[in-house]
Amino acid sequence: MKNVLIFTFIGLLFIGCKPEEKRTDYIINGKAEGVYNGVRSYLKTVQKNGRERIIDTAIVVDEKFTFTGKVPYPTRSSISINSVNGKFNFMLENSVIDITINKANITQSEITGSSSQNDYERYQEAFSATHNETVSLRMQLRNNRSNRALAMRDSITRLAQLAQKKLQEFPLNFIKNNKSSFYSLAVIETESAKNNANIDELFTAFNNLDSELKTSPKGVSLKVELENLLAAYKKKAPVNIGQIAPNFTAPTPDGNTVSLDDIKGKVTIIDFWAAWCGPCRRENPNVVKIYNKYHDQGLEIIGVSLDGSRAQKNPKQTWINAIEKDKLTWTQVSNLQYFQDPVAQLYNIRAIPATFILDAEGKIVAKNLRGYALEAKVKELLDQ
Repeated sequence: MKNVLIFTFIGLLFIGCKPEEKRTDYIINGKAEGVYNGVRSYLKTVQKNGRERIIDTAIVVDEKFTFTGKVPYPTRSSISINSVNGKFNFMLENSVIDITINKANITQSEITGSSSQNDYERYQEAFSATHNETVSLRMQLRNNRSNRALAMRDSITRLAQLAQKKLQEFPLNFIKNNKSSFYSLAVIETESAKNNANIDELFTAFNNLDSELKTSPKGVSLKVELENLLAAYKKKAPVNIGQIAPNFTAPTPDGNTVSLDDIKGKVTIIDFWAAWCGPCRRENPNVVKIYNKYHDQGLEIIGVSLDGSRAQKNPKQTWINAIEKDKLTWTQVSNLQYFQDPVAQLYNIRAIPATFILDAEGKIVAKNLRGYALEAKVKELLDQ
């Protein structure tokens, strides 16, 4: 009898120590104080392009609502309520999730029960702090334009550049430091959809994630997307930052030909623009100011026009008129073939304005800078 009791006790220990099985569904218990009966609430998932898709609706009854269902992996989601402004973003996963809606400010609603939500909140808070620091420094630059504040301006410029670099590297650093977080998959998906995404680095970061993430349904599908993006990215590799800018030749307005190598300076800007491009024309006065200020110190610019669209009756004359009107006194070239221009094809131009900033060796050190950022980069390179 004594032995039977012992074995029974041991058996109970094993049962008691059995790990809790993971849930395969979710239950969202929502509390919505102050929201009237009959108001509809919506559960949405966020797609990789940032758009949202409604996956469920629920009616508020006695200031409560409930959503139930399944997700294959933690998913970026949101809840909105018809009578409440805004939406509450969160990470939806298979667990019991309690959300207390703040009717006055839905973004400040409280949530418990989603472990991946903690990573989401950490990311958002840290990213916002870094972004706010960058914006603050930019504002200080605008407020210190006078020559009397030149020393202070240079100091703030350096701080702004560091803050901007920190902001740009923030997503990738988060992924590297959170290899077991499902939110890292969400960050990779979001970043890889951006036009200036460094797919090579993102794919490397993905491969360094924990195997549980990489073999999850989300990880498997994301890997396929990254492989396709990487193949396209490699086509752009010759004009990536750090590469020597490919040389090219193209005709000037007077019919002569000139090459990039002919006009390179201590700093060179390749400026893709067009007479029909509103944003390009609005940026031209800033480029003129920078050229006039730094040309004598070694700055050269070559403008590559993408005029030649079917909508232009006389693209060459329109191009020449824009050069004269905007006072673009630096070298200008164009094949007048719109986006089929061979130089645009060589540099993988898909939208304008687009700029490439080259150092004294002809290496691409930055892309698509405008305004103060462009001037700061030119000054930094000339001072080296």
